[in-house]
Amino acid sequence: MNDITMNLNADHLIRQALQEDITSEDITTNAVMREAKQGEVQLICKQDGVVAGLAVFERVFKLLDKDTEVEFYVKDGEKVKNKQLLGVVRGDIRVLLSGERTALNYLQRMSGIATYTRQIADLLEGSKIKLLDTRKTTPNMRIFEKYAVKAGGGYNHRYNLSDGILLKDNHIAAAGGVRQAIEMAREYAPFVRKIEVETETLDMVKEAVEAGADIIMLDNMTPETMKKAVELIDGRAETECSGNVTKENIDRLISIGVDYISSGALTHSSPILDLSLKNLREI
Repeated sequence: MNDITMNLNADHLIRQALQEDITSEDITTNAVMREAKQGEVQLICKQDGVVAGLAVFERVFKLLDKDTEVEFYVKDGEKVKNKQLLGVVRGDIRVLLSGERTALNYLQRMSGIATYTRQIADLLEGSKIKLLDTRKTTPNMRIFEKYAVKAGGGYNHRYNLSDGILLKDNHIAAAGGVRQAIEMAREYAPFVRKIEVETETLDMVKEAVEAGADIIMLDNMTPETMKKAVELIDGRAETECSGNVTKENIDRLISIGVDYISSGALTHSSPILDLSLKNLREI
């Protein structure tokens, strides 16, 4: 997803966001701007972080008026500083005013995720561990939030329920056990699909290994138990650990030896990056 605006779902979602904010008209802008006037406004960063979502920010204004011009001085994934000028938006002042909040909502949210992801990814630097996101995303924001994780240096876990097999606790309960769930998934799924199993005990880990799971998730285990689990798996499956992983506690997981660490916090708990459109002027 190098250019998020090329995704078939992106425009539809951005239009929905605009319609949420402008149900019939922007009554405030229409009250003070009775006719079209050309202007420009500056995009300014108000804290240090990592920027992500510039194409989405631009697309908001383009959908309101295709003649709007946006000039950026940074790229997605770059570190930005407090008070840094990130870009300029030029066009009909009415469009600049009406699109401001929606455009900033996307950019602040996505940049916040990229910033938090980069902070955690930096803690893993030097290890072989890949940092993964989860499906714990804001409804109708997944495409944007998962893009932001990649911009911040993380990796995407499965995008949705059609994207991969992950047998969680309730799937295992429904199937009657770990082995049964794996066997049923293996029979049902195409051979090209990997099968991942969520485990909570060493007994479940042993059963998953014996049943031939491709990836074994160690969920909400203590670091000591996870280390034993990795030794038990002994390279026979890829390993992922998960469960309340945050920037504050990830250091305890680095030495365990897993291949992946997944964190829902990347998308559900990252604060926004404070950005602003300022210094509007007529040109």
